Amino acid sequence: MTIEYTGKGDPARSLALLWRTSDRVSRKGKPDLSVERIVRAAIEVADSDGLQALSMRRVAEKLGVGTMSLYTYVPGKPELLDVMLDTVYGEVERPEDPPGGWRERLSRIATENWRLYLRHPWLLQVATSRPVLGPNVTAKYDFELRALDGIGLTDVEMDAVLTLVNGFVHGTARGAVEAAQAESQTGMSDEQWWAAHAPFLARIGDTARFPTAARVGQAAAEALGSAYSAEHAFEFGLERVLDGVEALIGRRTA
Repeated sequence: MTIEYTGKGDPARSLALLWRTSDRVSRKGKPDLSVERIVRAAIEVADSDGLQALSMRRVAEKLGVGTMSLYTYVPGKPELLDVMLDTVYGEVERPEDPPGGWRERLSRIATENWRLYLRHPWLLQVATSRPVLGPNVTAKYDFELRALDGIGLTDVEMDAVLTLVNGFVHGTARGAVEAAQAESQTGMSDEQWWAAHAPFLARIGDTARFPTAARVGQAAAEALGSAYSAEHAFEFGLERVLDGVEALIGRRTA
């Protein structure tokens, strides 16, 4: 999987695009083009074909314009990627006064992020160790931190808990996307894959040689209806992560 890094573009130009301090790099733009249209077209390309298919030329083709006309509005692909990321983060719901306690609020945040990854799988190909300093990214971070504010954690612990939850969501979403894309990437459905491996399953399922694996594997498959359930992994794992956060809060407030 190709990994792209945020923050590779010119800082001044990226921030100008992110915060829309100027709508275009120069005054010679096409009247029917805008930063918003270009970014939306780029998101559609990444959604349908993955980040590896994204290029200024491909976006221009989707918009029916010449490639060079895009550079009037967006300096290049690195800056475009930063704005794409900030734009899709704006899709996450941020109610002014979310109901429930911290656990319910954090659960909703995790679910929103999970759904965002499933809508835009290319997000999993973007390394954000150097965060995009855009309005939606900043608002999202502020909103998510407020779910943990005033419950007995230090500021550093609040940031660490949010990193833990979002990191868990990122990992499970990657598994979900990989499972969903398995057929298109391998040319073989799950049923075909299992049928091809059926002659060898007797060895793996040898209860005398691998008793624990045979017992647990069968029980999980019967309960989940398949060898792997992304939804179950997310729901079960999230509850365990929240249990750990609850234990931390309990120690701080004891």
